[in-house]
Amino acid sequence: MNTKSIIKSYFPALMHKEFKYFWIGSMVSLIGTWIQNTGQAWLVLTLTNSSFKLGFVSALQFTPVLIFSLFAGAVIDTIPKRKILLFTQTSFMILAFALSFLVFTKKVQYWHVLVLAFLLGCINTIDMPTRQSFMIELVGKEDLLNAIALNSSVFNAARLIGPGISGIMIHYFGFTLCFFLNALSFIPLIYGIYRIKAKEDNRFLNKKKDIIKDIKEGIVYISKNPIIYRTVLLIAIVGTFAMNYSVLIPLQAKMVLNQGSKEYGYLMSSMGAGSFISAVLVAAKNKSNPKESLLYLSGTAISIFLIGMGFTKSFMVSAILLFMIGIFNILFSANANSRIQLNSCDEYRGRVMSVYSLVFTGVTPIGSLFTGYVSSKYNVSSTFIVSGIITIILVWMLFAMSFKRTSAE
Repeated sequence: MNTKSIIKSYFPALMHKEFKYFWIGSMVSLIGTWIQNTGQAWLVLTLTNSSFKLGFVSALQFTPVLIFSLFAGAVIDTIPKRKILLFTQTSFMILAFALSFLVFTKKVQYWHVLVLAFLLGCINTIDMPTRQSFMIELVGKEDLLNAIALNSSVFNAARLIGPGISGIMIHYFGFTLCFFLNALSFIPLIYGIYRIKAKEDNRFLNKKKDIIKDIKEGIVYISKNPIIYRTVLLIAIVGTFAMNYSVLIPLQAKMVLNQGSKEYGYLMSSMGAGSFISAVLVAAKNKSNPKESLLYLSGTAISIFLIGMGFTKSFMVSAILLFMIGIFNILFSANANSRIQLNSCDEYRGRVMSVYSLVFTGVTPIGSLFTGYVSSKYNVSSTFIVSGIITIILVWMLFAMSFKRTSAE
């Protein structure tokens, strides 16, 4: 079996030239993004030594997603997605250069990070649902789950590589290089998107739109599709209480394990390793219709390993638990994403994916403030335990209600 046959059998999305451009560009860009994400969290802890202020940065970064996602979804359905992505990636690059300059000139303050985090969140509001709904234009419905899983593999390969690089860079060279490299990393992706000629459905582009009406139509569409709204509710639960890694992991490294930036980078990379392996396996399995039960099981597994994090003060055990969280994190998110897209019609896909972004990352401000408050009021270990217990209770309450409704029907 030659290489081309293996790719065609296990990774068919890579047979689409346009997707390949996007995938390779994303690989470079996302390594830079994870270098910056890791560096930014450690920079805030260095400037403030406050778990609540770290949580507030994360909350502010994702607040625009919570407020503006529905409006973004209505706009996305009317503008070519390639043009939107060129704008968002260029904007990300400019913001990374700005943070790099502030650190280099030694003028950076906490409020600078807050402002840049908010602006980053504003751009993410448009970028995230556009990326998600762009996949189907690049590969079609048949290879969609494969494309989503491959996209996740790149994201998590970057999470494996980026934090380790960031931790070493901070330790030996300081913060400036982290943010500067992230800015440069957007260039290959911008070039890749520029070369893409996606198959857009022009029936819904450039029409005069009533945005409020479109938002209402999108919400009504989701509410009438039980597969989509159950998946959305499940994502909201896990996203709010379980996926606050950007706050919890640096706190675990610094305040529980008493480790430095290098070790924090290694912990992030451990989770990235689990996520990467999981994403490759999901892509290779290449099933186009994921089961709902898999979402409940993976959400439960994430909760159990979070509770385990609350009971350990060992660096090695923490790394192993984060590796396992990474595995089930991708099983959950890739299958949830695919389940929503495969059950959405083309006309509403942008709006549906904006709701996906809203509940997946838009709830992060709530989760981040909750995490920051509990960890500052009590301690980091208690926060892991409480987060895991709340998640597992709500996941199984939703399962019980869904099972009861399905049986009644």
